[in-house]
Order: sequence, then structure tokens, then C-alpha cells
Amino acid sequence: MPLKLSLKPGEKFVLNGAVVQNGDRRGVLVLQNKASVLREKDIMQPDQVTTPARRIYFPVMMMYLEEGMAEKFYEEFATRLNDFMGVVRNPVVLQDCIAISKHVMAREYYKALMLSRKLIEYEDERLGHVSSGVSAGGDAG
Repeated sequence: MPLKLSLKPGEKFVLNGAVVQNGDRRGVLVLQNKASVLREKDIMQPDQVTTPARRIYFPVMMMYLEEGMAEKFYEEFATRLNDFMGVVRNPVVLQDCIAISKHVMAREYYKALMLSRKLIEYEDERLGHVSSGVSAGGDAG
């Protein structure tokens, strides 16, 4: 099933590890086969990994972008998810954590990444943080 990306002028995204930037007009890109695509707004830089939920998101993002190196990032992901689940008491959030783990085990990294965003939103609400890095909501992938 093709993936259709509608791009804003100048919008950047990562496509199979390569940073690509749209030109000066709106554009549409149709990918006909499976590829790792992540919009700029969904990319977290290492210096933005400052909270427990972001420490889950980052290795999942890396597994998605560099699937061949997923094992390298898996241990960090598992440790951080386990730590997070050890302190969270919200049953809905815990269910999301379980679903994230299942998606990672099935190598469905994009699905795990989008659910990980919910953890960041939950954490931001609970801790009163102003969102930085990954924005809420997304539709690429």
C-alpha cells in the first residue's frame, strides 16, 4: 500500500536514513514500497532526551530509522520502558507501554513510535513540562 506524504515548502524528512528537503512549493511524494520515513517534527535530537518518556521514544526512533542496528538500541529501550512502567500507576498508560513493547518485538517500530508519543504527552501533562522536541500528533510513517 503506497504512502502519500503532503509536504510543506521547505519541509524536511528522513527517508531511509537520508535527510530530504522539499523545494519552495507544496509537494506530494508517493512511496510505492516500504520505507522508513519520519518528518522533521517527529525527529528527536539526543540533547532533547531529557525525561523518562523521551528516553523510551529515542531508542524506538533509532530502531525505526536504522532497523539494521535495532539490536543496538533494544537494550536501552527495554531498560527505559521497564523503569517507566515501574513508577507509572495509570492503567491506560501501562497498557500503552505493553502495546509499545509488543510492537517493538514485532518490528513494527513506527507503531511503537507513535504510541511512545502518547507517553511523552502523558508525562508532560503530569509533570507540567512544556513540550520540546517531538510535537503531539503525527501522520507520517
